[in-house]
Formats: sequence, C-alpha cells, structure tokens
Amino acid sequence: MNNLEKIEDLDHENTARLVLDMFHRIIIHYAIWFNEVKHQMGMERALDTLKSASERSYGIQIKRLSKVLGFEIKDDIPQSLLNMSKESLLELMDSVAVNWLANDGVWFQAVEFSSGMNDAKRCNDSCWAQFAPFEAWAIKKFLNLSAKPGLYGLKKALNFRVYTRINTQSIVDEGPDSFVFQMNECRVQSARKRKGLEDYPCKSAGLVEYTYFARAVDPRIQTECIGCPPDDHPDEWCCAWRFEIAKD
Repeated sequence: MNNLEKIEDLDHENTARLVLDMFHRIIIHYAIWFNEVKHQMGMERALDTLKSASERSYGIQIKRLSKVLGFEIKDDIPQSLLNMSKESLLELMDSVAVNWLANDGVWFQAVEFSSGMNDAKRCNDSCWAQFAPFEAWAIKKFLNLSAKPGLYGLKKALNFRVYTRINTQSIVDEGPDSFVFQMNECRVQSARKRKGLEDYPCKSAGLVEYTYFARAVDPRIQTECIGCPPDDHPDEWCCAWRFEIAKD
C-alpha cells in the first residue's frame, strides 16, 4: 500500500479492514483513558469516572452505528438482540466468554514467546489485580448490589462472572460466616489434561484474582486458598477458595 496517499485510495476490502482497525483503536484508546485516570486519581475515582463516561459513550456510539448500519434500538439495546431467543442469547454469551478466554491466552503466549514464562506470569498476575476488581464493580453495578453486600452478594457476583459461561463451579456453605468456592471443571486445565500435560500452575494469579474480586465486592471479606495448581487437588475440583467475612 506504499502508493496510497489517503483513505479514499483504498480498495473495497481494505476499506472494510480499516473500519475494523478503527474499532480496535477505539477499544485501545478507551482502555488507555481508564488506565490513565486510574494512574492519576486511583482505582475508586477511575471506576466512578468509568460509570459516567461509559454510559454516555455507549449511548452516543450505539445510536450513531444504528443509523449507519440500519438497525433499530430499543432502550439502548439493538432490536436484533431482543429478537433472539433466550437460548440463542446464552449461546452468544458463551461465544463471547470463550473469546474472552482465548484473548487472555493469546496475550499470555505473546509475552511468553517473546520474553519467557516468568514475564508472562508476572504480567498475567498484574492484569488480574486490575481486572478482578473491575469485574466485581461491573457485576455489582449490573445487579445493583449494595456497597457491602456480604457473603450473599459475593455468591451472586461469582455466578455472574465471565468464567461461569466457560467453567463448572459450585459453592459449599460452611455456616453464616464462610463458604467454599470450588472450580469443578476448568476449561484451561481440562484442555491440558486431554493433551497429557500437567496442570498449569495458576495459584499466583488465583491468589490475586480471588482476593481482589472478593475485596471489591465487600472489603470485609477475607480469602483463603484451600488448593490451586501446582498444589495437589482431588478430582472433583481444580481449585478451591474459602471466603470468610470479618466480624465487626
């Protein structure tokens, strides 16, 4: 494309490719804005700003796209989604969840192949330290949970994570002040098992992920790792975590 001087010089296919590239730029710019506000003002202020910015941004973008692409919207939701059956919506949600996991793996491998496993795990753990509290915030906002919803709120939040559409999980109540969360089937570990590989040692990431997620749901909740690879674990779960609420 060295002979091209402006967008209008592109052929039809590459014009379409540039449209997709611009969507990608929006996503990255959006993420950079959030990251910079977090860096300058802290996570709490960043999430507050994200709420107002995302609601306004979504409204602007979905209305403009609906006009250009010719689809109707109702209450800010594309009518085509509302016309889908519940089964089809759940199937779409599953595809989105698997894409999310694949994206996570692609990033991990991109760092691993260029810089080694240690750097990949270090970046992975740091990402979870940021994504886990964000996902907790997003779920609390979606479910309209209170600031401190306790263990009841955490149970609900765990059932609305992206992971729930990918893995199999369960909760074992221990009493009013604690429960155990088990990941009974993990897509990543199951794939490794089918290939005859050992479990991926995800404990360092899990300690960050579950601790930060629970704390973001309710700062009174404490997290304990019962077992997570490379720890030995029974066949019925890959990892297990105890959540306990501190008594006032």
